[in-house]
Amino acid sequence: MADSSATHHADDLSAMRHALALAERAIGLSDPNPRVGCVIVDASGRILGSGHTQAAGQAHAEVMALRDAQAQGHAVRGASAFVTLEPCAHQGRTPPCCDALIAAGLARVVAAIADPNPLVAGQGMARMAAAGMQTRIGLLSDEARELNIGFFSRMQTGRPFVRMKIAASLDGRTALTNGVSQWITAAAARTDGHAWRRRAGALLTGIGTLRDDNPRLDVRLVDTQRQPLRVVIDSRLETPADARLLAPPGQVLIYCALDPQSLPDHAEALRATGAELIPLAGQQAKVDLSAVLDDLGRRGINELHIEAGHKLNGSLLREGLVDELLVYLAPKLLGEGLGMAAVGPFESMAQVLNWRWVACDKIGVDLRLRARPG
Repeated sequence: MADSSATHHADDLSAMRHALALAERAIGLSDPNPRVGCVIVDASGRILGSGHTQAAGQAHAEVMALRDAQAQGHAVRGASAFVTLEPCAHQGRTPPCCDALIAAGLARVVAAIADPNPLVAGQGMARMAAAGMQTRIGLLSDEARELNIGFFSRMQTGRPFVRMKIAASLDGRTALTNGVSQWITAAAARTDGHAWRRRAGALLTGIGTLRDDNPRLDVRLVDTQRQPLRVVIDSRLETPADARLLAPPGQVLIYCALDPQSLPDHAEALRATGAELIPLAGQQAKVDLSAVLDDLGRRGINELHIEAGHKLNGSLLREGLVDELLVYLAPKLLGEGLGMAAVGPFESMAQVLNWRWVACDKIGVDLRLRARPG
């Protein structure tokens, strides 16, 4: 006969995995709030209610699960709740979720990981424990943190988690010498790339890519309920007023290194499209990229997705501002062409930028590689 505690542990794991799957449905919906899922079960493991965080200002996962149970006519008093992030304990645009669980009479709450928000940070679990509820934290915490890696980054550093996407050939080329780059990877990889775009609160590119490719820089190959913010790094404010990226829907930020008033007519034409112009000058008449990340953090951006050229990629990498590389490698050899990032030249192996592998997956005919600073 199986040990009862092991059985309960297996039930707990199953319930938390279900909650994590629900939390994934909040991708492209809940920003700047974290993606959270909640499952309420009775003593036999039967699901009474479930839900995930809605758009900012709307109900959180715990309230959605309580509403779902009520809609199905299930009483939740004495039940257990499994939630992928510690229930909030502060009054924001919605009331504290820990209070809602206490008021509903739940007997037990299992959270995957503590909320990094200083306004919560253990207070939600403490308040429920003080109310007599059984509490547990740490079940599938790695998975829960990964799902909200951008939210953790913003809460702990004030900056978004920066993911740089690159599509390249087997010999590391991102375009031919004449600049042609469409399409190095196949359709499946491009669709997968849009799924990663959907995760982000903002998509960033540089003026070079804007001039060469005139991208829309939106999410269109996968379904989404909102378009991420679009960001352009444009030191000399050269963005054409008819650039496809400026077309609705969605908000556009253009960071420049000069005073927009030095180009009043062009600045007015850009503003007429709805774009916001932000002067953030750094050294050598370039945009201060570190200050850009600080500003995006203040704007509530959790994950920043970069699709830029080798020059801007190189600048971001040299400054240590990239948290993850998302590289799609096509089984093609382009020969001479543009590289992934303008870093180096280095004179010794001690100078090179070291990364560690996170994942390697086959996407259609291409490979998707993920790496983080080593």
